[in-house]
Amino acid sequence: MRFIQEFKLGIESYWKALLFMREHKLYWYILIPAVLMLGIYQLGYWISEHQFTTETKTMNGIVWLLIIQLFEIFIAMLLMNFSKYLVVALLSPLLAYLSQKTERLVTGKTYPFNLKQLWADIRRGLKIVVRNIMWEYFFFFIIYTISILVWGNVFKSPIFYLTYFIRFFYYGFSFMDYVNERRKRSVDESILYIRKHRGIAIALGSVYSLLILVPVDLSALFDWSSFSTEPMGTISTFLVHLALWICASAAPILTSIAATLAMHKLED
Repeated sequence: MRFIQEFKLGIESYWKALLFMREHKLYWYILIPAVLMLGIYQLGYWISEHQFTTETKTMNGIVWLLIIQLFEIFIAMLLMNFSKYLVVALLSPLLAYLSQKTERLVTGKTYPFNLKQLWADIRRGLKIVVRNIMWEYFFFFIIYTISILVWGNVFKSPIFYLTYFIRFFYYGFSFMDYVNERRKRSVDESILYIRKHRGIAIALGSVYSLLILVPVDLSALFDWSSFSTEPMGTISTFLVHLALWICASAAPILTSIAATLAMHKLED
């Protein structure tokens, strides 16, 4: 029963976060991940368009040229296809600050800036991220293996869909830990706290996943080559991916605020 109530609280916190952003004019923060996402994509695009003009005649030179080209292609694909995930990783200090600002606006409590504490928070955040990724993929491997052995086909396995809830939990975990850090809870204490309130974590992670995993194609924002022959189709494609880009950009900002409001309501 408590799980359902806390899951409902986590979902409702997103609507409250939207109203909170409008009331306190925090919506402009969305521009930061939006611009960052485009910048990462464009960097990848420029790398992919890089042309080599070096004239190589020796075998060693040809081999090294191929290695460099493959490396550039790998970096370009990483930046262009995973820009949403890189943005979230780079935004960790901003999300921690936004969570702190949300709490200050709600409670009036302030936290003085401390460079040493900031560095400690960054290290803690990295530790949490690495831990969550390891556990998430550990559970994924176990469920995937059982699904193959028992059902033969992963997508015919009813337990395979547990991987989605595991992913939701660890996404929500990351955002809730920003608040736990300010409460001076250790990593172990934070783990126990979030396990106890896993309903909120799963709710936060589920909505966050829907927003961040939208199939936005940033290249559609720049590709107007078909405008002369299919103007309406080009414009509609642009508008659709513009909306998806805004959703993906808003996801980390909105979830940081929603997690703070949900935990404040829970503890209040």
